[in-house]
Amino acid sequence: MLTSFYDRVELQTIGFAFIGMEAKLSRKASFYNPEKISIGDFTRIDDFCILSAGEGGIEIGRNVHIAICTSLIGLGKIKICDFANISSRVAIYSSNDDYSGEYMTNPTVDSRYTNVHSAPITIGEHVIIGSGSIVLPGVTLAQGVSIGALSLVNKDCEAFKMYAGVPAHYLKDRSRNLLKLTKRFLGEES
Repeated sequence: MLTSFYDRVELQTIGFAFIGMEAKLSRKASFYNPEKISIGDFTRIDDFCILSAGEGGIEIGRNVHIAICTSLIGLGKIKICDFANISSRVAIYSSNDDYSGEYMTNPTVDSRYTNVHSAPITIGEHVIIGSGSIVLPGVTLAQGVSIGALSLVNKDCEAFKMYAGVPAHYLKDRSRNLLKLTKRFLGEES
């Protein structure tokens, strides 16, 4: 019986650098350069997501959820740590064209004529990124950060703080209770 998620044998034939136990990846998601993509245990990637790994690759931890229509794209490394939640229609870019007009843009043009900026992105443990948000190259979202829906994240965000807006700005501190719940959750797994 065909399900909406790949089975274990199918996942192994895709050619990922690493695929964890009980990972659930939608058959309707797209994976470019899968040999540069690592996906941890119990992670779920939903329909119409695009993971396009560049030179730096994509590293996804355990118990991560990447919701529908989300994209992870760029030459720089994209790292998503354990228990992160990426809501629907989020775009995470580790590369960005130069918009000044001094250079040409888009991947159909030889790189001698473009000025693409690439930098790694790190999304820490227990980060949640709200629907429709954009994360730009070089950003680090520290552990426990929450990003409100429709935000533009162009600067690093401090641990256990809540941000929202265009550009994203600090709103208030976030509870750390989820760390206690994580210990209990992991203890029940053993």
